[in-house]
Amino acid sequence: MQNEKINIGELILQTLKEKERSIVWLAKKVGCDDSNLGKTLKNSRYIYIDLLFRISVALEEDFFEFFSKKLKEDQR
Repeated sequence: MQNEKINIGELILQTLKEKERSIVWLAKKVGCDDSNLGKTLKNSRYIYIDLLFRISVALEEDFFEFFSKKLKEDQR
């Protein structure tokens, strides 16, 4: 998994779908413009840590866990 990159935007969109929530809902929860948040999630693998934290709280998911797991796997 060392060469694989985590597409955090894709993971968040997948979680939104599973929880039957919209980008508009999430944008209101995290205090962002929905069109900008939608573009960020769809077109980028990179998200500011503060925004990722607010998204994690809103969706009640630990998105940092994906990075922690990858770090542990890459250290083996």
